[in-house]
Amino acid sequence: MRLLFLSDNFVPESNAPATRTFEHCKEWVKQGVEVTVVTCTPNFPYGKAYEGYKNKLYQTEEIEGIKVVRVWSYMAENKGAIKRILDYVSYAFSAVIAGAFIKTDLIVATSPQLFTALGGCILAKIRRKPWIFELRDLWPEGIKDTGAIKNKKILDFLVKMELCLYRQSSFVVAVTQGLKQNLISRGIDEKKIDVVTNGANLELFAPKEKNRMILKELGLEDKFIFGYIGTHGLAHGLEFIVRSLAEVNDERLHFLFIGSGAKKEATVALAKELKLKNVTFLDPVNKERVVEYISAIDVALIPLTKTKIHASLIPSKIFESASMLKPILLGVEGEAKEIVLSHQAGIAFEPENKEAFLNAVEAISSDEQKYKAYQQGCAELAKAFDRKVLATKMLHIMQQVKQ
Repeated sequence: MRLLFLSDNFVPESNAPATRTFEHCKEWVKQGVEVTVVTCTPNFPYGKAYEGYKNKLYQTEEIEGIKVVRVWSYMAENKGAIKRILDYVSYAFSAVIAGAFIKTDLIVATSPQLFTALGGCILAKIRRKPWIFELRDLWPEGIKDTGAIKNKKILDFLVKMELCLYRQSSFVVAVTQGLKQNLISRGIDEKKIDVVTNGANLELFAPKEKNRMILKELGLEDKFIFGYIGTHGLAHGLEFIVRSLAEVNDERLHFLFIGSGAKKEATVALAKELKLKNVTFLDPVNKERVVEYISAIDVALIPLTKTKIHASLIPSKIFESASMLKPILLGVEGEAKEIVLSHQAGIAFEPENKEAFLNAVEAISSDEQKYKAYQQGCAELAKAFDRKVLATKMLHIMQQVKQ
């Protein structure tokens, strides 16, 4: 089978869409699929081309058997709605032009933003091939909840476009049951939707000794560390977390934030305003270094703001942290909470509830026996969400759609 995959993020970028796409495609190549990924020049999250790359009209490379076609796009930092939409639209336009000349049997286009899926839909019409909408997030409902776009006419247009794309697709692969149920409730045929959750690369994210060099560099050798590693965006509620930390009096506890995003500056400024001494902020690191930083922490902090949409999501950080036996402090409701608690892999608190958060911080950091039990739960959770197994499930779906 020849597969054409559209994703505006791909390695060496290390955000969730790039990682999922790369690890799935790598597994499909091993199983005999001829995979071509059409993507951008790597630039996330700063909107600047990575070292060794230029934002050209068209360039190709091969990564672990995957043919990668990089097309020109308007590159924008991961903040500001208008510039980011220009980024998305320009990529979709370039991807359609490039994809029109690539031989394929099937097209897959991944979200969260809709314009990649629009590109997949247009290409499918041009090439007369089936196409799969990989649904990773509800967009535009998510940006409406965070207030990134407030213009009702724009939001209404995007909702109509969203529903049209679901209906025009040959199949939808959602990453959570909650997303599937949302589509069904809005009239999308249940028979054309299946779920392939996120998971973890159990070879890369494996248990290992703490990286003592990192701890020494940060001056955190004797601390119990809560780590947040990822986008500092509108959806993640990090300002709430930082504001709550002013009431954490245990000097043994420290909170490490690694990443960037639309709310990074505001979150750092808030910590300075509150004169917090139990917080450290670092810039993003690549996937290999992420492993080292996860090894250095004691608990993975994974929050989102309290919205109906976020209750339908499962952050991929859950699986990576669990794979490294790092108990999870989860501020997400719905399916994600069920996964963590059913495997006894950590503690969940109500999003944006300060008392619940502070109680959870105390509970997960103060009982050594329970901490070890959470680590065992992490091992069981990771085993249940092996990325290789999930990639094979999606391959079977693609083979059926191709027929």
